Parts: sequence; C-alpha cells; structure tokens
Amino acid sequence: MARIDALVGRGFSLSFELWPPRTETAAARLAAALEGLAVLQPTFASITYGAAGSTRARTHELVLDLQRSGRLVPMAHLTCAAHTRAELAAALGTYAAAGVENVLALRGDPPLDATGTLAEGELAHAVELVELAKETGDFCVAVAAHPEGHPDSPDLASDRRHLAAKLAVADLAITQFFFELGDYLGLVSELSALGVDKPVLPGVMPITNVRTLSRMAELSGCAIPAHLAEQIAAAADRPDEVRKIGVEVATELCGKLLGEGVPGLHFYTMNEAAATLEVCANLGLPGTGR
Repeated sequence: MARIDALVGRGFSLSFELWPPRTETAAARLAAALEGLAVLQPTFASITYGAAGSTRARTHELVLDLQRSGRLVPMAHLTCAAHTRAELAAALGTYAAAGVENVLALRGDPPLDATGTLAEGELAHAVELVELAKETGDFCVAVAAHPEGHPDSPDLASDRRHLAAKLAVADLAITQFFFELGDYLGLVSELSALGVDKPVLPGVMPITNVRTLSRMAELSGCAIPAHLAEQIAAAADRPDEVRKIGVEVATELCGKLLGEGVPGLHFYTMNEAAATLEVCANLGLPGTGR
C-alpha cells in the first residue's frame, strides 16, 4: 500500500516536488536529483504539470515510470485547467490501472490556446477535481494551500473557507513555499477553527536562483520578507552567495517547523538535489550522515 495519507499518518514525512524533463540535459539532471535524494528515503515525490500545463504528457510518463520502477512513491499533479471532465476521468483511470494511488488536485494555470488566450476547463474549482478523483478510484487526494492566501482570493478569510471545503473531501494539503513560520502556524490554526484537522505539509524552497525565486513567488503569492529581499539583492551577482543564503534561510525555517511538530517537510527542489540535501544534513535528518 502506498497511499500517502497512510504513510504520513505513520510518522514524519519527507517529500519533494520534481519537474518532468523537456530535454536530454534536463532528463540527466532529473536522474541525478533522483539518485541524490534517494538517500533520504523520501515518503513521496510530487510531479508537476509545468508552467501553464506545458509538460502534461511528460508528467504522465514520469509518474508511470516511477510507479513501474518502484524507485519512490509518485504523486501526480492534475489540473482542472483546459481539460474536459472526461479527459480528467481518463487520466485518473490510467493512473488507477497502473497502481498510482496519489494525486494532487489543482485548479491550475491554463495553457495558451491557438489564439493566444487562456483556455478554460470544464471544472472550475479544485474541489470538483477532488470529488472526481474520489469517484474514480481509491485515491489519496492532496490539495494546495497558500499560507499567505491564494493570489486570486479576495481576502484571507474566504481563502481559508475555500481550503476547508477542499479538505472536507481531500486527505491532506501541501503548502506553497513560504518564509515566515507564523504564516504556516496561522494557516493551521485557522483551519482548525473551521473544524479541519487533516495533515498540512509545509512546503519549503531553498533559494538557489534569484530569477526563479521572483517568478515562483509571483505565481504562488508568496511575499519575500524585506530583510531577505535585501540580502538576496545585495548578492544577486554572486550565485554562490545567493545559494548560501538560501540554504541558511531554509535550514532555519525547517528547524522552527520541526520544533512545532509538523507532520513532515516538502521541498521544492527545482530538480536539483544539492541544496535540499544540504538543508537536510544541517537538520541532521536520517540518510544525511549527521
């Protein structure tokens, strides 16, 4: 059995987000990341659809390859955007037939169509995809959580109500990355006040690249604290220093999260193992040799 909710329920979870490769060079980098991260014996790896759905076919291929190989437990990202209900049901059916038991249900960013506009999907909200997954198979379904609120939410209170509605059906949540402990603790406390007690895995991204940080923060709605933004800006022309700062900040945040008894840590790796491995080694996690 490899349902992630059951695995998380047994103890501390360590997991990673990976991207499907688009080129042979990217494939080699992913292979190296998988080999490096394997020493940590991760609970699972989530596989993204890529920006605006640009790697959907590759996502399915990578998820099925990981499932067949048994290298680690895959969680397949699946989005409402630019899909019909029948297409989503077919994808879920393929996963179920292959033994894939875990999906991350997202509204998603729709890809551009032939006219250069954003194509809509038949399902408008992630909760509808959660319900479809539950109807289709015996899936563990995760949803995304935004500690600082989804960029499209009118306010934090309605964001929490929408998340609570998703978690009334889904099994767990994984947060977007964040930098302030209070944002995560506030999210969990507000969900608890709404009667939600399902696991919320905190997402952490060790900063390794200024450009990637800015882009992902904009997409996710994550605010970069002023003191950190100043540090990164001052080191922007020194990539090694940026990476050093990123590892230090991630290590400090993870240490605080572990002190709060979180159910696990979920790392946004950018398909590179080194920074995540360094953070885990700093924390003395099993498999890091410390």
